[in-house]
Amino acid sequence: MKYILMMHAPRGTGDWDIFQWAPQAIEAHVAYWNKLNRELREAGELVSVEALAAPGEAKRVRAGQRGVPLTDGVFPETKEFLAGYWIVEVANAERAYAIAAHASAAPGPEGTPLGMPLEVRQVMGSPASDP
Repeated sequence: MKYILMMHAPRGTGDWDIFQWAPQAIEAHVAYWNKLNRELREAGELVSVEALAAPGEAKRVRAGQRGVPLTDGVFPETKEFLAGYWIVEVANAERAYAIAAHASAAPGPEGTPLGMPLEVRQVMGSPASDP
């Protein structure tokens, strides 16, 4: 079963103010992500992992006349933004929750786990296309 684990960042720049952290705290944080991703890859559970650009670079797009894309600034006011995601293929939801909890515990500026909220949702297969 595939699950998407979505990491949300607080409103603002969407970077958890990481650029204000001491260099060694940033290194520890990045090392934590690298280790988690390596472990998931080695276990054969990692399908995809991506970080997303800052919310200020996002655009909302909809179809205008004759399908011409219309863009509308950045996201509307919201409490938090999607910062990145993992897609994992695991045996059950409990394993996806365990991975999300592990990711949530990434160290912050003082080495204390951030406790970031991650949204976990099953990825549903797309309908078969006609030949």
